[in-house]
Amino acid sequence: MSYPSVDQLQKVLTEEVFHYAKDSKKAAGRALGTLVEIITFYALKSWGLERNIAIERPLPEFGNDDITHNVEYSLHPSTHLMTAEFNRDALPITASKIARNQRIAELGIPADSIKSHALLSSRLILRNSCTVCDLGETFINAYLHQLGKDTGRYSVVSLQRRPFAIFECKRVGVEEGTRKGPQTIEKAKQGAYVARTVSALQKIRLTDGSMGGLIQKRDGSFRCGDYYKLMSEIIASDDPELLSRFILTVGVVSNHGNWFTSENHNKELKVLAQSYDWLLFLTDVGIAQFIDELLFHPAKKLAAAKDAFIASYTGEKGVNQFTKVQISLAADTALQSYFKSHIKVIEGWFNIVAPAAKRLAALKAELDALKRKDWQEIRS
Repeated sequence: MSYPSVDQLQKVLTEEVFHYAKDSKKAAGRALGTLVEIITFYALKSWGLERNIAIERPLPEFGNDDITHNVEYSLHPSTHLMTAEFNRDALPITASKIARNQRIAELGIPADSIKSHALLSSRLILRNSCTVCDLGETFINAYLHQLGKDTGRYSVVSLQRRPFAIFECKRVGVEEGTRKGPQTIEKAKQGAYVARTVSALQKIRLTDGSMGGLIQKRDGSFRCGDYYKLMSEIIASDDPELLSRFILTVGVVSNHGNWFTSENHNKELKVLAQSYDWLLFLTDVGIAQFIDELLFHPAKKLAAAKDAFIASYTGEKGVNQFTKVQISLAADTALQSYFKSHIKVIEGWFNIVAPAAKRLAALKAELDALKRKDWQEIRS
């Protein structure tokens, strides 16, 4: 199924799925944003990063903890605490039930810090990256392994508050029927501000237009040089002075109107490309293929995901089971299977805007290197 632009795709969604809504076009646009987030999240899971992921966590600015920003996905140093089995008739698996496990109870968690939500509800709605409680410089998350006919299993990890990487998703461009896009440029600037303020590695524009990097050491001295060379040195090193407050920032952008490509940048894309360490462009072709196989010509593997999507958009409140935070367990299983078997095709949906001439494999290698570092020692 071919579409000349994402706007045309949005029209089809408006007519075939969101016809019930008062503002069907806006509803379709929001759903497109959700689908971009879903694609990003399941790509991260397929890269083996699920036990590091937190969703919509407040992230403090570098050197200024008074100001925090919620980011869609943050990747944190993770320490495994326990794996637990449960009987299916014990559902729901709530944060308070998880906190009563002996290994977790031994941590002396204050009762008022335990969250009220469930990792898995009685209706089999899964909470991705389920936070059990906050403990200051760490927080505890639970992740479902599997649910069988009679029993299930989940794991519990402790995550450090400060992540080693963040991912944010943005739809940018000018919406069909408008001459200017003030909302999207402001959203791009907001994303750019966060990307520039959370890491110890600071970007500096040099007189020749290139990007320099600057990071301060504990003795007050500075390391500086070409930004991307310095970033690569930091990621490859085990120097606590360079790594302890470094955060890799990744933006994922998709088209909002047929106004640019990954090679022909509009203003929003230029703003984001000079701010994030990595900027990935999720192509119109990639989004269209996913939506086509999810909704219009559903692949067998995605049948349960389609059912969850359709059930979530009926005009009723409180029924959404297809978001990055909450998703039906059947849809999650279907998406994991789809991404595992199609990962090479899916990775081809992402074009690299920045850094220039880099490939997605390099980003995956950097994330893996950061994940494997001894963060307990680095930040001690």
